[in-house]
Order: sequence, then structure tokens, then C-alpha cells
Amino acid sequence: MTETESTPVNNLEHLEYDVVVLGAGPVGENVADRTRAAGLTTAVVESELVGGECSYWACMPSKALLRPVIARADARRVPGLSQAVQGPLDAAAVFAHRNYYTSDWHDEGAAQWLETIDADLFRGHGRLAGPRTVTVGDKTLTARHAVAVCTGTRAVLPDLPGLAAVGPWTSREATSAQKVPGRLVVVGGGVVAAEMATLYQALGAQVTLLVRGKGLLPRMESFAGELVAEALTEAGADVRTGASVASVTRENGTVVVVTAVGERIEADEILFATGRAPRTDDIGLDTIGLEPGSWLTVDDSLRVTGHDWLYAVGDANHRALLTHQGKYQARIAGAAIAARAAGGASPDDGPDTGPWGAYSATADHHAVPQVVFTDPEAAAVGLSLAEAQQSRRRVRAVDVDMSSVAGAGLYADGYRGRARMVVDLDRETLLGVTFVGPGVGELIHSATVAVAGEVPIGRLWHAVPSYPTISEVWLRLLEAYRG
Repeated sequence: MTETESTPVNNLEHLEYDVVVLGAGPVGENVADRTRAAGLTTAVVESELVGGECSYWACMPSKALLRPVIARADARRVPGLSQAVQGPLDAAAVFAHRNYYTSDWHDEGAAQWLETIDADLFRGHGRLAGPRTVTVGDKTLTARHAVAVCTGTRAVLPDLPGLAAVGPWTSREATSAQKVPGRLVVVGGGVVAAEMATLYQALGAQVTLLVRGKGLLPRMESFAGELVAEALTEAGADVRTGASVASVTRENGTVVVVTAVGERIEADEILFATGRAPRTDDIGLDTIGLEPGSWLTVDDSLRVTGHDWLYAVGDANHRALLTHQGKYQARIAGAAIAARAAGGASPDDGPDTGPWGAYSATADHHAVPQVVFTDPEAAAVGLSLAEAQQSRRRVRAVDVDMSSVAGAGLYADGYRGRARMVVDLDRETLLGVTFVGPGVGELIHSATVAVAGEVPIGRLWHAVPSYPTISEVWLRLLEAYRG
């Protein structure tokens, strides 16, 4: 792609593009893809690896690591196969499998993909320097139409004295480790904590999981966390709820954790999975009147409130901290930027005006799907029962034991799991669905279609599940609803 003529001013090279994207993770890549498809010149600025957190330290490496764990767990429940897979996992092979999917933390392939769409990559730390202006190294990039902030989030560590000297793990260290610690303390109760506890316990570590709240996976139905915690305990992990950390030190190489009630735990490593913060603290927000380090508030076209040229896409806007939702937002934002650049109708004119009905992000409000790759898997979309009740709708929860489905019994001996759908009784549509059990991650898209599409329950009766598959749980749920 050929940008407009550059002019050196004050020893800085000034370049002009239609769109400048801060961050080359999956979200930034998708914004660039959509704007380039619309014919807009696009620059992408990245300070680390093209492909971002998801590709190198989150989704891809964690799932590559967990796949052998889940496959072995499933195989152990199949007659005729279970005895053949009783031995330990080959940790070196598991890590090598992960290394393959991270390209050994090299991003040449991802950078080459940007070349194929004719987007210009600038390596370095990008900062806003006023409206429509981004500096990176000795270059100043000016955007004719839009700047998109796609900088994601970073792990948050608690404010504990001397913690830095301990060398704690965050999700990055957990997913990029090259050996298994003998003893691992995991602090947290969310998705990262549950998945990494599952992984390292299966790889042979003695895992102690310290959960400050009442249980795991607090944003899902309570039974999801209960079933995952039960499985972790059976696997040998020590799961402690209502537990918080008072101090952490490293003594002669050993991590010493003291809990708020005075319990002492020794480990080789400690992983804190205690939340995320937006990576907006050093991108020049102060130059445009916004608070550095803040989450950015956006409308449904992902445009930042009060700035008609600025977009915040993905984690930075705090709507749904999930890669697939960020990519969804990126498709919306890219199309919105292109339509505005072409002088099309604005969302301000109404949601059904011109092309904007298709360019308005709505599926990241109440139809957000997520899969937790533990054993058992937990998958959910939409509202939990508690969230639906808080919305003051007339609702009803319908629960089914997953083992009642013939396909579940065929999938695994002793299959344990549970399904719930939350029904809006006035509209007879689904507000949320949760599945917990082996292999349920592949069920969640059907639930997402039902929730996002507001499909009437009367029509769901005609979506006939194949026999004998686990998806026949849909029929059991509908039968339980009708009574």
C-alpha cells in the first residue's frame, strides 16, 4: 500500500493514512482487514508480537496445552481404551505441541498476513499525540478518518509487599512455561485459574487453588464451578474457597504463602489469576482529554464517547473480554469506519437507517458465549438465572442432568454434567443457557443462535437434534419446560 507523501518535520517523519490501528492482536487485525477491504489505507502499530495476547500467551497456547489433558480424560472414560491411557502425560511433548501453535513466539507469519491485505505495519510503542494523530518511534501517523484502540488488557497483580521479588506467574508465564513445577499455588477462581489448575495438576504438579470467593467460575451458574471444583479435587488438587493471601515470600527458592487465616503453604511457583486491566495507561489518552489507564466507553459502533474519530475495540472497552467477541466488535467497527468514511448514514440516525442495522454491536451485551476448557468443560451464553432475576423479568430456570441423554452415556462411562436454560416467561424465548460436562464446548453455538436470535421456544421444538448425540439434551430441556 502506498501512503500519501511523507514530509520530515522537526526530525519526525509524517505519514497520513485513512485509518490507524493501535494493536495488532486478533482485534486489531480484524479492524485492519475490514478497513482495507473497504479500500481505506490502514496502518497498524504493534509494540510486541503481531497476533497479540491471544496467539502467544492466552487462547492458543492454553488450549494447545489443555487439549491433551482433556483428550486423555475423555479416553479414560471409554471402555476398551481406558487401560491404555492410564500413564502420565508426556509433558515435553505437550509443551512442544504448544510451541508449535505459538510459532515459538515468532510472528513472521502473522506479519506477512498483514502484508497480504496491504496494511502497513509499524513496530514500536504507539501513543496518541492529539486528535487523529499517533506517534511511533520517529514517525507521526495522521488518520484522516479513524484511530482504533485495540490494545487489549494486561494481568493485574495484587498489592502485596515484596511480591515482585518472588517472581510470581501471571497467565503469560503459565502458558509459556517450559517445565512443570513440582508444587504450584494458583490464586483466583475465574477461567484462567480453573484452566491452569486443571492443566498443571494433569501434568503432574501438586496444585493448591486459593479461591477468595465461595466457588469457581463466579460469573457462571453456581453448579458449573461446583462440578469443576469437584473434578479438580478428585484429580488430587487442593481447592480452598474463602481463602485470601496475606503474604508471599521466596525463601531459598521456595515460595511461601501465608493465608489470611495464618495457613502456610509452600510451593515452587505461584500463579496469580486475579483480574485484568486495560492497556491504555501509556497510549496518550491524556492528550485528548481521557484518563490514562481507563476503560473506554463506546457506543454500539465501538466509537468512543465524545470523540467521533476514535474507536475502542475489544478488551479496551470492557464490554466482553473474550477474543471472539473482540473480533466480532472489530468486524462491526471496521464496517462502521468504512461507512462513515464513505459518507453513509450514521447510527445516530436510528438503528435501521441505511446499512447501520448490520453495523451495530449487540451480541456483546446479552448473548456472549464462553467455553471454559476444564474437565468437565463449562460453556455458557447469555444471562445466568441470578442475572435474569436481577433484570426484573418473569423467568424460569429449567435444569436437566446431562447423563439422561443417550449420547452422553456413549461419549463416556459415568458421564457427569448438567444443563440449564433460563426462559423469559412472557416472551417464551431463551435468556441464557449453560452446559457443564465432557465435550459440551461444541454445544454452545446452538445455544448462542437461540439466545442471539431470540428464537421462540415453539420453533425450537422443530430444531430436531440428531440421535444419539449429546445435543439431544435440547429435547430433554424442552420436555422439562413443557412438563
